[in-house]
Amino acid sequence: MKNHIHYKITAVFGIIIGIVFMGVYFYLNAGLSEAAYLRIKGNLSKQTSLSKSFIEQSADKENIKAIVDNIAKNLGVRVTIIGLDGFVKGDSELNGQQLSEVENHIQRPEVQQALKSKIGENRRLSTTVKKEMLYMAALYGKEKSLGIIRLAIPLMEMEVISDNLKKMLSVAFFIAFILALLISFFVSILISRPVREMSLMAKSIAEGDFSKRILISSNDEIGDLSKAFNFMAEQIKSRMRDVIAGKSKLEAVLLSMFEGIMVVDNNGGVLLINQTLRKLFDVKQNFEGKTALELIRNIEIQEITDAVLKLKEGFKSKEISVMVSEEKILLINAVPIMKADICDGAVLVFHDITDLRRLEKIRRDFVANVSHELRTPVCSIKGYSETLLEGALHDKNNAEDFLKIIYSDCERLAKLIDDILDLAKIESDNLALNLKSCDVKEIVQRIVSGMSMRIKAKSLDINVKIPDQIAGIMADENRIAQVLVNLIENALKYTKRGEISISALEEGDFLRINVTDTGIGIPEKDIPRLFERFYRVDKARSKELGGTGLGLSIVKHIVYAHNGKVSVQSAQGKGSVFSFTVPKA
Repeated sequence: MKNHIHYKITAVFGIIIGIVFMGVYFYLNAGLSEAAYLRIKGNLSKQTSLSKSFIEQSADKENIKAIVDNIAKNLGVRVTIIGLDGFVKGDSELNGQQLSEVENHIQRPEVQQALKSKIGENRRLSTTVKKEMLYMAALYGKEKSLGIIRLAIPLMEMEVISDNLKKMLSVAFFIAFILALLISFFVSILISRPVREMSLMAKSIAEGDFSKRILISSNDEIGDLSKAFNFMAEQIKSRMRDVIAGKSKLEAVLLSMFEGIMVVDNNGGVLLINQTLRKLFDVKQNFEGKTALELIRNIEIQEITDAVLKLKEGFKSKEISVMVSEEKILLINAVPIMKADICDGAVLVFHDITDLRRLEKIRRDFVANVSHELRTPVCSIKGYSETLLEGALHDKNNAEDFLKIIYSDCERLAKLIDDILDLAKIESDNLALNLKSCDVKEIVQRIVSGMSMRIKAKSLDINVKIPDQIAGIMADENRIAQVLVNLIENALKYTKRGEISISALEEGDFLRINVTDTGIGIPEKDIPRLFERFYRVDKARSKELGGTGLGLSIVKHIVYAHNGKVSVQSAQGKGSVFSFTVPKA
């Protein structure tokens, strides 16, 4: 159970009030007893004076019994007449026989005082009646002292009065204490309300709610504290808004980055991984506090992290190869986070340079292939030219054959250069397409008509299986014609007998065009690389047939430029089917 502050304040007030009331009670209690005694003493003194006057004026002074009984009856006190010799002459509570048995009172303190000072008093336990009594004695007699009149009153009455007053005082103090306690309780609630509101506000702030404010109802220290608390909440709200905005910007930057980011603390525990790095290494588990090795399972990355944290200077850069869904080449740049010359962690940036390295390899291969492809005809031309210059020019038969070879190599060289320039233009993304609605069947028939002599020379049948009502295509007519020429020429080159068929069919928003032959076919292992530059299944046969090795690569890039797809199906010894798609008009 929670101890609220107003309960504590009430308890403190209650203790203070209780201590004060108890002090006042004991002080008044002692005062009441004394006051009651003084009051009784004063009354008894007056009664003694009256009794003295009464006995002095009494006509029958000898009838002492009647006098004391009369005084005792009227005043309600015990009256005793004592002679100057100390013997009791009369007592309102004793008869004659009892008087003779009473001892001499000459040594009583009040009697001694009365004999000396005419009046005396004493408080003591009466040996006669066995009660605590207050005695008041006075000499009586007008011209000379005749005796001593003594009045006595039991103090039990004073105790009764005192007890009654104490009870009344106790009840009054109890009621006053309860009222004071209730007032203290409500006052403590009023005092503690701002503190309680501050506590609730602090909880709200801790839970992220900065809208709560304390109602300021006083201009004292509590009010000042409430103002300060409200100001603090406003400042925290503003700071949190800035922090959240900064965090959102940082998250946006990290999310938009193509590079992977990892931040580690000075112990190597991972603090942050962006989405790019998560996807790259398929990190799904909670990463906080774990090391790079635990998350990524790559010792090289852990070694780079450890090296940066230990050296605490500059940055580390390393290129590594990792196997995820496929082989990736990563360039890792790591830099320490320094705070007052102390390494507080490190930031690692992962650059995926797989495509860059692949392009570099392609570039190197391309340069090597181009150099090789150019060198062959150039060397041939040079060789035959040198032969002619050395005298073969005068041998008509050989000279004519050599010149035909030189011419053929020049044509091959020119075609190779044209294909290289065309491919470079296509791959540079600067290929301008003149898109318009085209009739596929018309384009195919025009190409077949232009190749009719070559088709007849090889005794091949060529069939165009394109319906008249088929949809047109949205394409650059010349480029699509270039694609079809390359595919049909390939079919002619590698088909010795049988037929070549060209068909088309609609597939959704696209038109699929197929070039099918019954040629030698392509080994399955070579199909994935068939559209690479300078790739030949049979290099010797390809050169013999005049191929440059760039035709299918040009086909692929032209089709891709039209947002289409290209594919091939082939079985060795049975033939091949080259297909590509183009958007319908």
